[in-house]
Amino acid sequence: MTTTRRLILKSAALAVALAVSIATGTSIAYAENEELKIGFVGVTSGPAAAWGISNVRSMQTRAEWLNEKGGVKIGDKTYNIEIVTFDDQKDPKRAIAGMEKMAQEGIHYVVGPNVDDGAAAVRPVAEQNGIMYFPYAFPKELYSAPASNAILGMVANYQSGPAIYKYLMDNKGVKTVAFVSANESDPLSQRDGGVQAAKALGLEVVSSSITYQVDTTDFTPVITPVVQLKPDLLVLSGVAPANAPQLIRSARELGFQGIISTETAQDATVLKEGAGELANGFISVGGASTPEIATDTMKEFVDRYTKMFGEYNDESNTKVYALEYILETLKANPAAIDDVKAFQTTMDTFEASNPYMKGDAKLKYVGMTSFGQKRQVSVPLVVNVYKDGKFETLFVASVD
Repeated sequence: MTTTRRLILKSAALAVALAVSIATGTSIAYAENEELKIGFVGVTSGPAAAWGISNVRSMQTRAEWLNEKGGVKIGDKTYNIEIVTFDDQKDPKRAIAGMEKMAQEGIHYVVGPNVDDGAAAVRPVAEQNGIMYFPYAFPKELYSAPASNAILGMVANYQSGPAIYKYLMDNKGVKTVAFVSANESDPLSQRDGGVQAAKALGLEVVSSSITYQVDTTDFTPVITPVVQLKPDLLVLSGVAPANAPQLIRSARELGFQGIISTETAQDATVLKEGAGELANGFISVGGASTPEIATDTMKEFVDRYTKMFGEYNDESNTKVYALEYILETLKANPAAIDDVKAFQTTMDTFEASNPYMKGDAKLKYVGMTSFGQKRQVSVPLVVNVYKDGKFETLFVASVD
């Protein structure tokens, strides 16, 4: 082949690439970007599926958006973000398998798991393979020394619980409380933390021993003895989104007139379909945004998410943050791409603009009060109340 012919063919190929680029809105630079894989290991099936689905969809929405804008520049390289997911089915053994899969693929940053036992189970794999992971689970030992690889991705129940109880004491005259939880390690742990916080605030705990099996379909026998005690507040500790409407319906149909709350995030659509108007007044931890504090970037995120998946989960206002923290910390120290020790060192002084909150809000790591080290992302504590098919903001607080 002559040199002239080679040049002609090369020019023709470039012309085709440019034409495709113009037609699809994709740049050649975008196509040539390196790939940065970020993992997810968590629950996307079963009663608690809404928690993990919110994680995955938030990550996928933001990744597609950033890739569409040309990728993420970290140091002297630009990366396209690929989200690698693994459904652990809320099973600690599968969570371990999922984290091992991430290690095999050379992934150093993983979002999840979503429950306590799964987050604890993957700790050895993460630490042995140089993986930083962002659980939505509350055991303090995951985030306290000598542990160093887990970063709490939300506000913990022992942080939100006292805030909710205090608000209800001051504004609703709540004096007595009862706790009901599933007979699993995660909700039982949250119940124990809630009981401790309630007692510390001076609330009278009238019941905390009632539990149910996760496959329960008739909650009337579970709720009846609690309703008979007539507490001012009924706390559904660690309740899965699929079980919440069933418990609420049973309590209301048995005549319970008090307030019902939980420290876990919930799904308004699931509540509407499962309990309807009976869920009105139900209090839960919401996403880390309200209309009053949401920036245009947050509004665009919600719009993109809704267009991608046909619906939106308010909890994604919180779940959008994990990927943002990972990428911004890597930008602050590009050496952390392959070195989680560099990531950990950077966390102590890291600070970046918060794209999702109005004002001078910052992305930064917190947790000194709860864990003695910075192993928690700073997101607003937004507490919601359910009303007629949607969540309304009850109050907003913060965690240090």
